[in-house]
Amino acid sequence: MSDSRCLQVPIDRTRLSREIAPFGRADTRKGVWQLVNTVVPYLGLLALMVYGRVQGWHWALTLVLALPAAVMMIRVFIFFHDCCHDSFFSSRTANRITGWVTGILTFTPFDDWKQSHQRHHTTAGDLDNRGTGDVWTMTVEEYLAASRRKRLGYRLVRNPFFLLLVVPFYLSIIAYRIPRPSAGRAAVLSVLLTDLALLAIAVVASRTIGLGNYLLVQVPVIVISWTSGVWLFYVQHQFEGTHWSRHEEWEPIEAALLGSSYYKLPRVLQWFTGNIGLHHIHHLRPRIPNYHLQACQDAVPALQHIQPLTLRRSLRSMAMNLWDEKQQKLVSFRAIRGLPRRRAWRTTSPAR
Repeated sequence: MSDSRCLQVPIDRTRLSREIAPFGRADTRKGVWQLVNTVVPYLGLLALMVYGRVQGWHWALTLVLALPAAVMMIRVFIFFHDCCHDSFFSSRTANRITGWVTGILTFTPFDDWKQSHQRHHTTAGDLDNRGTGDVWTMTVEEYLAASRRKRLGYRLVRNPFFLLLVVPFYLSIIAYRIPRPSAGRAAVLSVLLTDLALLAIAVVASRTIGLGNYLLVQVPVIVISWTSGVWLFYVQHQFEGTHWSRHEEWEPIEAALLGSSYYKLPRVLQWFTGNIGLHHIHHLRPRIPNYHLQACQDAVPALQHIQPLTLRRSLRSMAMNLWDEKQQKLVSFRAIRGLPRRRAWRTTSPAR
């Protein structure tokens, strides 16, 4: 038995790898069925919202329909996410085509997002490799050593209002519309082609139903879905009991099972979020498609010892803002109130 220092029970890594391996095989029929039961209703809801606008229905009804459309958009994004891991279908070509299409539907460039997300998977929970595809996280020492301007900026990003309203809008409408200077050719091209596709949709909409009607339909769906998506991404690694370590101590199984949450949602919410709450399994084996995650959780004994994060307990995450390396846990700004500013004893987090 190979004992993991932070896990409550010993983990036989070889056995664990062998037990989860079968769930990493894509099932084309399940993938196709998910597209049918999600993309079709999603487009149908958008069409109904457009019809209502053209027919002069009250704007409140459009907002009511935006809620189910938004949660379907979240599920579409999970399919996009799986395609970025080449896990949704067994065919890489099928994953790329589906990923591009679902990326346009969710306003996300395929190759660009895939590149940054893969970086996230190789650095999640690593204190010495923060800054790409993750939520800005500072240690207590880094925060106390930072300038007043940087600390204010960090507090702003960690403010629930800013995080759940401004950040989703910025990502979906601005950040993912602009190629990153450091990205490769494929990533840059994916941003530009996605922008052209979205522009074409807007032009067609303006010539048919009117640009105003299109925005009244699409914008509420984007706001609701991206706000929910940012929250899901946040609690997947920023939660009570999470795990971070310095690079020399970083271990992938610990990072997956302890640094990624098992967000146990009600069944209906689990369906709409494409099982992404089983994030500990996803980080353990990214090639497991969303439609096999629950079966993997139910079948593998070692996974039964992971404490789930409940919906109620997840709300505490908003008050956990800094990683305390001495206590090995996330703490609030209030917890360090009164501590004197001092020079950081370790390399500070990446500049933001």
